[in-house]
Amino acid sequence: MDAEERLRDSLLVLRYQTSDQGALEELVELYHARLRYLLRQLLGNGADADDALQDVWLKVIRNLGRLRKPEAFAVWLYRIARNSAYRRLGRRRHVPLPAPAVIPADEPAHESEFSAEEAARIHECLRRLTPEHREVLVLRFMEDMSYEEVAQVVDCNLGTVRSRIHYAKRALRKQMEADHERRERSS
Repeated sequence: MDAEERLRDSLLVLRYQTSDQGALEELVELYHARLRYLLRQLLGNGADADDALQDVWLKVIRNLGRLRKPEAFAVWLYRIARNSAYRRLGRRRHVPLPAPAVIPADEPAHESEFSAEEAARIHECLRRLTPEHREVLVLRFMEDMSYEEVAQVVDCNLGTVRSRIHYAKRALRKQMEADHERRERSS
């Protein structure tokens, strides 16, 4: 998340805290679809994800007036969403993945355009990953959060986040390769 988005969110939170209801509407407009995507990745495409989304916004409405660090709104919001999803999954805490002995360095990002079909395949393969892998990939690459912000949302240290992202990308790559092989066999 870049500085401009953090500033925009901070201003909207401060406006809301000074009784500007329009600011809340803008925050909902900015984050509703993105939160729905994350919750559906964690809970599936059913009513459970939609109910969790409603719970998130109710909690935001009840507590946004008391948010002390407006610049941390996005991390706070995604933390609420994540906790709601895990509560619905029947877990109070997720089971941490074992950390590797050496933390992998960031892999270079390759910018490229995806067709609608390729994007749909990526989303489908993403759904097959564990919730821990899905959440870090969505937060890091779809929500463009820094490693530090992801660590705050998932409540673990930075090294663990780097490790999870590394192993999540590896798992996604394996899913994509398996999907590609299945498609070739059926052709």
